[in-house]
Amino acid sequence: MGWLTFLLSSGYRREFLANARLAGIGRADLWRAVGESGKLLAELPRVWLGRMPAIRWVGADVVDRALAAGQGVLFLTPHLGCFEMAPLAYAERYGQHGHPMTILFRPPRKAWLQFLVASARQRPGIEIATTTTTGVRQLLRVLKRGGCVGMLPDQVPPRDFGIWAPFFGKPAYTMTLSARLVQQTGACIVLASVERLSWARGYVIHLQSLAQPLDTEPVVAATQINAAMEVLIRRQPDQYLWSYARYKEPRDSF
Repeated sequence: MGWLTFLLSSGYRREFLANARLAGIGRADLWRAVGESGKLLAELPRVWLGRMPAIRWVGADVVDRALAAGQGVLFLTPHLGCFEMAPLAYAERYGQHGHPMTILFRPPRKAWLQFLVASARQRPGIEIATTTTTGVRQLLRVLKRGGCVGMLPDQVPPRDFGIWAPFFGKPAYTMTLSARLVQQTGACIVLASVERLSWARGYVIHLQSLAQPLDTEPVVAATQINAAMEVLIRRQPDQYLWSYARYKEPRDSF
């Protein structure tokens, strides 16, 4: 599926190759990434509608300590591996046992997908915050009371909701929301990535703390977050969604 899309869509192929080459990804990882992007699509029915696959956790003690201390936790996950699995796995381990996760959700533009995606993501242990000012206030309340929030910081936010910061050496419009949430609530940041194992053997959830506290200056903070995402991506370059239009101009509104 990944190779068919790559070969048949010139726009997809152009974006994919440009982004991967900008990051200096080697040829072997690049070609593997073509196939892995197809796996991302093929696995979604099972992820959204099927039973929970086998999950292995690495670094879960980071979350255990934060929850035990009653500290808010902000999970930052790039478009890496089966990123849709991150909140579902969290919900099974923590969310259904008193620590639900609230995720920022922008409904698909296609009407027929809206119900399916919303139903798949809104499960026991997962709560939804819409991409509106009301949703942002909801995230603030969750973190202030020691709850958990998850978001994809390498998404391109609407105009006036981000700033330009380097991502793999090229300016990319980067959200400021994650840094603002931390600065206003004192929440800790947990970097999360989901590694897809071969032959449908399941997934590995990798968790770690941010190396340094976020700077109070917005551009510096956005650069720190982008750099943290780069580190995660370079560990699994064959599973990053290189076709994502990371460097596009921001849209005017949610």
